[in-house]
Amino acid sequence: MAARTFDLVVIGTGSAAATVASQCRSAGWQVAVVDSRPFGGTCALRGCDPKKVLVGAAEVIDWTRRMAGKGIRTESLKLDWPDLMRFKRSFTQPVPRQREERFSKAGIAAYHGRAHFVGPRAVQVDKDVLEARYVLVATGARPVKLQIPGEERLTTSDQFLELEELPHAILFIGGGYISFEFAHVAARAGAEVTILHRGNRPLARFDPDLVDRLVEYTHGLGVDVQLQTEVKEVDRAADGLVVRASSSGKSRLFKTSMAVHGAGRVPEIDDLDLDAAGIRYDLKRGVEVNEYLQSVSNPAVYAAGDAAASGGAPLTPVAAHEGEIVASNLLNGNHRKPDYQVVPSVVFTVPPLASVGLSEQGAREQGLQFRTHYENTSGWYSSRRVGQACSGFKVLVEEASSRILGAHLLGPHAEEVINLFALAIRKEMTGKDLAEMMYAYPTHASDLWYMVGQ
Repeated sequence: MAARTFDLVVIGTGSAAATVASQCRSAGWQVAVVDSRPFGGTCALRGCDPKKVLVGAAEVIDWTRRMAGKGIRTESLKLDWPDLMRFKRSFTQPVPRQREERFSKAGIAAYHGRAHFVGPRAVQVDKDVLEARYVLVATGARPVKLQIPGEERLTTSDQFLELEELPHAILFIGGGYISFEFAHVAARAGAEVTILHRGNRPLARFDPDLVDRLVEYTHGLGVDVQLQTEVKEVDRAADGLVVRASSSGKSRLFKTSMAVHGAGRVPEIDDLDLDAAGIRYDLKRGVEVNEYLQSVSNPAVYAAGDAAASGGAPLTPVAAHEGEIVASNLLNGNHRKPDYQVVPSVVFTVPPLASVGLSEQGAREQGLQFRTHYENTSGWYSSRRVGQACSGFKVLVEEASSRILGAHLLGPHAEEVINLFALAIRKEMTGKDLAEMMYAYPTHASDLWYMVGQ
């Protein structure tokens, strides 16, 4: 069994991992990275980036159909799934080679295989033992185990993004990001789509009023959204699958060609043998870390991204931010703490749903006095000119200071405009500050004047 010594061993090659590895190597450290999958991480290969390519195609289809009878003819409009997947792979296929070449050029040792701890500062990969002063756990997340019969028959989000052909009927389990985003793509591609969600409201992180609007619009697309419906079993059928679920105490059967797991993800740490390194962890939350993202029980270990029980949302920008924090603390001693106060988040449905800052419930829980500006904007020029009937906003403004406390957007370009609100919240700008801006017009950003109630 071969053994090598490094200053830092990084488990994972995603956003957080790549940031830490490259910065520590630039400082002269001897660094190794380990990944059992193609190098690049979830976002670049199996998540946000390839998903957004599919969403972009769905947006084209949707926009064109919305404009039917308004100067656009749509007789031959069709989404070609195999061609779309080939286009998607033009983004994902080069990533592993490029990432590995970047590591090699920087002098970072690369290992392919599943890592597990064999000591407080030692990681084994196949027959190699990598000993280090520090180890970073940045392994990302995997679908949560549903513990139901027939679970192995489910298609994961990774697999959905590699489908050569789109089945004619698809059922999504869970009412989160994955299910709604993929459902909107699949519906525009002509599939019959069902979403089963065991709670009474999907997309729990987002404003409930805007979520209700989006769910109603999703129904209008032909997507069957079933709430308070818990999946109990997935079984084979002659022409696909049968999903058995429970709703209001009654058993229901749903026939489908494919069932996709969209019911949440957990840190991918269960087979790392963390106990061998004396690392405290929670299988649902991740490695337990202190305010510097250092393991609370093993000071040689740090964690970042979805693998860390840090309190940050499971988002790529958060993982990259935590990577910056870990790199700085490794190189200069613990002195930086992550800041999660202003993190915009988007559901890339068509149209998108976006949020940043406090919700109404969150603001009330903090005892803040605020006014709420809430409106259906489907009749506004910015929505009407693109035929979008599903749009609205909710902006929270503090009474005494007029600071923007939270912003929640639904409609065209919400994923871009939300970043302006994020900047305003971070810089403690007031509604008046935003209203006094001169915006390019007509743009969606120019609607901010109305949204802040000035």
